[in-house]
Amino acid sequence: MNTGREVSVRPLRTRLLWVLVALGAAGAVLAAGRLVHTGEFLDWWVGGGLLAALIGGAFLHAVTLEVGADAYGVRYGSLVRRRRSLPWGDIADLRVHIQYGRHGEEYFRVGVLLRDGRTRRLPLPLSVSRADRPDFDARLDELRALHRRHGAPESDHLAVISGRTAGRGGAVPLILCVLLLAGSGLAAWLVPVAGAAKDAWESAAPCAAAAPPAEREACLTTLPAVIARTEVNSGKGPSRLYFADGRPVDRVTVSREGARGFRAGDRVELTVWRRQVRVVAGEHHVWREHFTDAGSVAVVAAGLALAAGYPGARVLLRRRGRRLPDDEVLPSALPFAGALAVTALWLLPFCYVHPMGPSASPGSLAWAVAGSLVTLGLLVLAWRATRIRTPQVATTAAAVPREGAGEDVFLAARFLESTDYNPNHFGTHVVLGDGPPAVVPHPGPGRFAAKAVPAHRLTVKGVRRPRGGDGDGVPRRWHVAELDDAGEPVRLTAAPADLARILRSLDAVDTATGADNA
Repeated sequence: MNTGREVSVRPLRTRLLWVLVALGAAGAVLAAGRLVHTGEFLDWWVGGGLLAALIGGAFLHAVTLEVGADAYGVRYGSLVRRRRSLPWGDIADLRVHIQYGRHGEEYFRVGVLLRDGRTRRLPLPLSVSRADRPDFDARLDELRALHRRHGAPESDHLAVISGRTAGRGGAVPLILCVLLLAGSGLAAWLVPVAGAAKDAWESAAPCAAAAPPAEREACLTTLPAVIARTEVNSGKGPSRLYFADGRPVDRVTVSREGARGFRAGDRVELTVWRRQVRVVAGEHHVWREHFTDAGSVAVVAAGLALAAGYPGARVLLRRRGRRLPDDEVLPSALPFAGALAVTALWLLPFCYVHPMGPSASPGSLAWAVAGSLVTLGLLVLAWRATRIRTPQVATTAAAVPREGAGEDVFLAARFLESTDYNPNHFGTHVVLGDGPPAVVPHPGPGRFAAKAVPAHRLTVKGVRRPRGGDGDGVPRRWHVAELDDAGEPVRLTAAPADLARILRSLDAVDTATGADNA
C-alpha cells in the first residue's frame, strides 16, 4: 500500500473523448466560418456548429479532468472548470458511493465527508465496470493512506453509501412526494368543476326557436352537415371529421372509433353546446363527446395522494434513522406500500361513489369509518415492522442446548466471503441437525454438496445490522455476524432468529470439540 507519495488520477479511457472534442472544435470552426460568410445568426449550419462546440466543451472537461492528492490535501478540476482544493484538516473521512443502474450495473465514486457535515463527491476515481474495480480500489487505498498520514480520520472503517443506507440524501423522494401531492390537490380542485360540467350537459334541453344567441350556449342547437372526408390517425394523434364547404364548422376532433364510423358524403346532424360540437349523429353511427364525471376525477386525486405516500414513507424512514451511521441500511418502506395498497381497495371505490365526500347515510359513513380504521391499523403495523432493532449477540452454548440429533434443518444464510467452506460464494443455506453445521447451495433435503463449517476456528466478534459495504444482496431485515476465522474476518448474514440459532450451534460444536480434546 502506498503511504506517502503524491496521487494523480485521470480518466482511464480517453481516445473516444478526444475524438468527440475534435468534432466539437470542427463544429466551432464551421459555425464561425458560416457566421463570417453569411452574417446571420439564425442559420442551421451556425446552430449545428454551436451545438457541436458546446458538446465538445463538455467532453473537453471530461477528458482533461484530474484529481490529485498530496501532503496538503485533495485538489480536482479541468481545463474547463477551475480547480478546487480540500485540505486534509477539513476532511473527516473518505467513503464510497454506489449507484445502481437499471440493469444491475454498479457505479463507484469516492466521497469526501467534511468536518462541518457536508459531503463532496470526487469526479475521479470512477468505476463503471468490473474491469475498473481493481484500479478504483488501488486509487482509493492511496487516498486513504495519504489521509491517515497527513490528516486525522475520524474512523478506520470505510463507509459505503448506497440508495439503501441512511447517509443517502432524501431530496428525490421528498420532491416526488411534493409533486404527487400537488397533482392530487389540483385534481381534487377539479372534482366539483367536472361534476358541474357533466350535470349541465345531462340537463341541457334543445333550444327554442325564438331563443336569443346569448341563451343558446346553455341549450342544445342542432345543425345539419355533410362529411367531406375523415382522417383516422393510427397512432396517438387525434382523428378528425371534415365537413363540406366548412359548414357549420370546418372540422371536429373525434375518437378513432368515431372517425371509422363515418364515410365521405354521409349526412349527419351536429349537436352544439357551449359553442362546441358535442354529438355527431349519422344514419349508421353516432359519436358523442365523453364528459369526465366527478367520481373519475376524485379517483385520480385519491390515487395520486396514495402514490405520494410511498416516497413520503421513505422520507419518514430516513428521518427516523437520522441517528444511524451513514452506511447502515434502513428498513424497507414496503410495509407502508402494503398499507397503501389495501387502502386503495376501499378508498378508490368510495371516492368514485362519493366524490364530494361521505353523505349522511349510515352506509357511506360506516364505509368511511371502517376503511379508516383498517388503514390506521395497517399503518401502525407498518410502523412497528420498520422499527430499527438493535442486534444482540447470541447466547452461549452453556445456556442453550446444542441442536439435537434428528432431522436436518435448512436455514437461509450466506457467508459474504469466499472461504474453503464457501468457495466462490456458492452457499445459500446453512444446515443444522445430526451432523456438523454445513454450508449448502440449496434449501434441502439432503446434504448434497455440503461443506462443513469449521466451528473450532470461528469466533464471534459481534452482530450488527447490514451496511452498504455488505452488498445489495443482503435483505434489509437480516443481521450480520462478524466472525474471526483463524485471524481472517468473515461475515455471516441471516434473519435475526436464524442467525442466533446458527451462532448457538457453532458455539455448541466448538464447546463440545474443546471438551473432547480436553
